[in-house]
Amino acid sequence: MVAYVSTMAFQGIEVVDVEVQVQTASGMPSFSVVGLPDKAVGESRERVRSALHAMGLALPSKRITVNLSPADLIKEGSHYDLPIALGLLVTMGVLEAEDLAGFAALGELTLDGKLLPVSGVLPAAVHANGLGKALICPLAQVREAAWAGHPDGLAAPNLLTLINHFKGSQQLAPLAPVETESLISATDGPALDLNEIKGQETAKRALEITAAGGHNLLMTGPPGSGKSMLAARLPGLLPPLGATEILEASMIQSLAGLLKDGELAVRRPFRDPHHSASVAALVGGGNKARPGEVSLAHLGVLFLDELPEFNRAALEALRQPIETGRVTIARANAHVSYPARVQLIAAMNPCRCGHLADAMRACSRAPKCAESYQNRISGPLLDRFDLHIDVPAVRAADLALPPPAEGSAEVAARIRAARTVQQDRLRQLGAETEIRCNGDTDGSWLDQVARPDDLARRLLVEAADRFGLSARAYHRVLRVGRTIADLDQSEAVQRSHIAEALSYRRLEAARGPAPVRLRATA
Repeated sequence: MVAYVSTMAFQGIEVVDVEVQVQTASGMPSFSVVGLPDKAVGESRERVRSALHAMGLALPSKRITVNLSPADLIKEGSHYDLPIALGLLVTMGVLEAEDLAGFAALGELTLDGKLLPVSGVLPAAVHANGLGKALICPLAQVREAAWAGHPDGLAAPNLLTLINHFKGSQQLAPLAPVETESLISATDGPALDLNEIKGQETAKRALEITAAGGHNLLMTGPPGSGKSMLAARLPGLLPPLGATEILEASMIQSLAGLLKDGELAVRRPFRDPHHSASVAALVGGGNKARPGEVSLAHLGVLFLDELPEFNRAALEALRQPIETGRVTIARANAHVSYPARVQLIAAMNPCRCGHLADAMRACSRAPKCAESYQNRISGPLLDRFDLHIDVPAVRAADLALPPPAEGSAEVAARIRAARTVQQDRLRQLGAETEIRCNGDTDGSWLDQVARPDDLARRLLVEAADRFGLSARAYHRVLRVGRTIADLDQSEAVQRSHIAEALSYRRLEAARGPAPVRLRATA
């Protein structure tokens, strides 16, 4: 006899249908799992055997074969325990095949038959619902499955309860629709407020522009100048996630196993990995091609503190995701893709000791110390930052002042107004759904969105020639100028907007034009 149970495999955020086929046949007693299982799937034999034994059921003394179809797709994870166990119960006559016909199942079994949470329940529920199937999952993930799952889905605490439900001796409540408000995380706590930072008015202005247009920001300054404090307050300035964005970001969190109690956060993610992070940790990868920090920060903020201290290869691997908004992890047997549309915020010291501009504390190796330290960051990566600003040390006189009157609430209101202007403009132009703000525009969309007047265009061209701006830097200045105009509620991008945008390209201005080398002739 052959039993068939539906489940899923995950390739990035894509969900692939998998059919678990369980056969019992005469022959020497054995239990084998085929279909390219990884070690966790292969070990499910012992977990299933022990779980059935705990309920007083013994495996039949036959040759048991479990095939995971399609057989050429690598199967990873412990969520195959439950569908394998259900397939065995059908072949043993405990359950009827018709009971499981309209279901897809996933869950990990303990040795005594309890169901443990697994990764990917949210995308699995959405996928199963699209196929018209209900989902069977662990009880601990009922809220996650109910977000977009089939109303007839089931969440069971253990395998015995699930068997009793299908036998009619116990009733499990179906996955009733859950109000969106009840799923929003209430554990985020209040956002950090901008009025806690004294001084740094130029940096606060740059942070406002960054949030309003969805731009990337690089801050350079000595230790203790407030770079990390500024970055940590950016999520509180950004507009909250929309309903579609909540689901989009939460799917990645679910695949990474980071959703707690099925609660989905409305605040944009903020990830700040340590500078010792590897390439796989930043962009994703490893044996199971898991999402990296740049994908976990999707639709939010990725903050890289002490930027030059990061591994050079890891930083260079960020170049493509920053530009395309997507990470593709290539393997010999598969290509896995994750979304990675983030705002990259980075902070660095001017030199290794951090006190380049302080005459009392600067090291004796200046300015060579600063040059060697800053040259750890490649030019192509620097090009991908829309704004480069200096964050000077805070003076004692500023620290003695009372807190600023304007805080995050007032700045966030201006940012929301600017974002609304951008979204209305893009909607009228028929832009793609992935283009949400000025920072996402490129090519023909940028030409339509940001059209500077004659004086502004002349200034931009002159600055590009003088400072040797690349084509990418030219377009990023234009984007920032468009955002500044939106904050001013100005339809046209004027000379003053371009001038302010150029002032945030500190590194190009400091380096100046590339020197022209003449070859000597005889």
